[in-house]
Amino acid sequence: METQKFSYDNKITRAFAYATILWGVVGFIVGLTVAALLFIPTLPEFIFGSGGSDLAKSHGFLGYGRLRMLHTSAVIYAFVGNGIFTGFYYSTQRLLKTRTNDLLAWIHFWGWQLIIVLVVVTFLMGLNTSKEYAEHEWPIDILVAVIWILFGLIMFIAIAQRRVSHMYVAIWFYIATWIGITLLWVFNNLAIPLDGNILNPKSYSIYSGVQDAMVQWWFGHNAVAFFLTTPVLGLMYYYMPKAANRPVFSYKLSIIHFWSLIFVYMWAGPHHLLYTSLPGWAQMLGTSFSIMLIAPSWGGMLNGLLTLRGAWDKVREDPVLKMFVVAVTCYGMATFEGPLLATKTLNKIGHFTDWVIGHVHIGALGWNGFMIFGIIYFIVPRLYKTKLYSVKLANWHFWLGTLGIILYAIPMYMSGFTQGLMWKQFNPDGTLVTKNFLETVTSLRYFFIFRFIGGLLYLSGALLLVINIIATARKGTFEANEAAEAPALRLSNKKGANEKTHSWLERMPLFFSVLSFVALAAGGAVEVLPTIFVKSNIPQITSVKPYTPLELEGRDLYIREGCNACHSQMVRPFRDEVVRYGDYSKAGEYVYDRPFLWGSKRTGPDLHREGGKNPSSWHFTHMLDPRETSPGSIMPRYPWLIYNKLDVSRTKEKLELMKNWFSVPYDQKDIDNYQSNMDVQAKEIVASIFTDRPDYKEGFAQSAKEDGANFVPLEKREIVALIAYLQRLGTDIKKTEVQTASK
Repeated sequence: METQKFSYDNKITRAFAYATILWGVVGFIVGLTVAALLFIPTLPEFIFGSGGSDLAKSHGFLGYGRLRMLHTSAVIYAFVGNGIFTGFYYSTQRLLKTRTNDLLAWIHFWGWQLIIVLVVVTFLMGLNTSKEYAEHEWPIDILVAVIWILFGLIMFIAIAQRRVSHMYVAIWFYIATWIGITLLWVFNNLAIPLDGNILNPKSYSIYSGVQDAMVQWWFGHNAVAFFLTTPVLGLMYYYMPKAANRPVFSYKLSIIHFWSLIFVYMWAGPHHLLYTSLPGWAQMLGTSFSIMLIAPSWGGMLNGLLTLRGAWDKVREDPVLKMFVVAVTCYGMATFEGPLLATKTLNKIGHFTDWVIGHVHIGALGWNGFMIFGIIYFIVPRLYKTKLYSVKLANWHFWLGTLGIILYAIPMYMSGFTQGLMWKQFNPDGTLVTKNFLETVTSLRYFFIFRFIGGLLYLSGALLLVINIIATARKGTFEANEAAEAPALRLSNKKGANEKTHSWLERMPLFFSVLSFVALAAGGAVEVLPTIFVKSNIPQITSVKPYTPLELEGRDLYIREGCNACHSQMVRPFRDEVVRYGDYSKAGEYVYDRPFLWGSKRTGPDLHREGGKNPSSWHFTHMLDPRETSPGSIMPRYPWLIYNKLDVSRTKEKLELMKNWFSVPYDQKDIDNYQSNMDVQAKEIVASIFTDRPDYKEGFAQSAKEDGANFVPLEKREIVALIAYLQRLGTDIKKTEVQTASK
């Protein structure tokens, strides 16, 4: 049999490994900053100055909402994404006995890094869509799609050029990852750009309200599945047996694990929307499939841990295996806890609380982080043909990271339970025990501090990894092209007489990919399409009207600042929520919301019934200094909204887009007279503010004298548009008079 000589490309693996480490440290630092802001909300003032005008000069550069979405994107796409590609390029070349395409691989690398840089810049500038884990505006969405398709092309070219007949189980998970993310990314990010300006992009989702929520959490849950789980499982199936020098525990279990996981996962998204305005049948499916998901998830966990049978003595010595064991254990914990949170009994307590934050970080810090750390410790010494510089340092990393996870997660669970139970407590006379939402926030301060300490320990461990990897690289000699040889492959599509069906399928990548697509698409098609196309799923409410031009601009500012990261806009049908906020939210109230803004966390109170609750002057003061209206508040200040002039240069185009693309019932008269309508509404708001706070009126009068021709009246500033939006929330329903037998 002919033996062919070739080489593995280690340069691309090294590049992704270094990018993983760099972005990981950046993501952890941003995460720590976000965590610190929750108990030191005045942190930005140490940098920019404590005066309102000083902080306003930052233009919200370090605003909480912007940093929070930067943290999640940095960890998901930059740290874990680069980590996946590191493990992929090293393992795929060796599993398929072929070299990946050099040119395409480097386009992939630099394209992915460019995307990350663009994400950082645009998020800090306030350019985002507010859709969790997919906040990027349309030019970045398109670039991600192009680079992701290129990644798939690299993988399928390597599969086509392989020198082994069967695709190993890790390759199955890589294929499912690529198909799953392609489906999710395209459908979730369908939007209409306001114009072609890629330097100041703005778009609106093609889905509205309930439809958008359904699609977003179909994406959000399955992005966790197919970006943070299936590719990492593929890595587990390669690196854990390699590190332990043992075969995978069960080949049959691998098959069951793979097919059941990719089929079931796609149905579980609606469990993020229990007790909301989502149709009940979709919530029921989400809960049912989430509970079923325990079986395949734990099948994978057991297959990983049992691979170490007979090799547990190595775990005591090898930091790589230690990392893997904690990672797989955290995977098991997170995939057990997820279905529990998907039950209505526990969801009513845990949803919107820090419990979910703790749950997510068990997966992110434990499963993703430790698996990637272990892979880097495994790969880098082999790339440099040497041993790890210091096993002792790696062990210190392991223990600091493990302690960090514990100190992060436990306070978050305690915080979540405390929040959830405090929200629901009633006095014997039927009144809420904690009427003031702020009391439920300030009671969590020490949990937030412990969470910060846990994150600090985790970052410290990662810094030890940096030192260890640099020292290892200096100690060894990098082998850019690793020589290899393998027999030439002779393929036959025919199924052998004694060959099992799945074994045959492993030789047929096209059929395998098509079957994977069918398994993946089934859940989405059944759940998402009826929500979009069956009108009865979204009842209309005649009193609900489109946003005025000023409110529409205010809503865009709300999105720009990421306010939905802390404030939900969904009153669930619970006694405590109805008493605290007002009537529960209806599906028909969101028909003009593009995108939906229901939120997923309540660091602050729900705002869906905010309209008319507080005077406009209260909102003005609250944005200038939240602690003046709410002593003890942990909300950062937003004074730039008061100093910035409202940009109305594209207001008319926004109204026309809403009318022409989404059939929002704006008259041509509304569009032609948008400026005068905005002026009238703005003047009413400003008059209300100045009536309540004459000192503000005097202050603006004084500024008018000092600034002369450069003075911008309050009517023309961003804060007025934001107040207009907040004062509108929930008021359409309040106008509705319900006819009863007695009335």
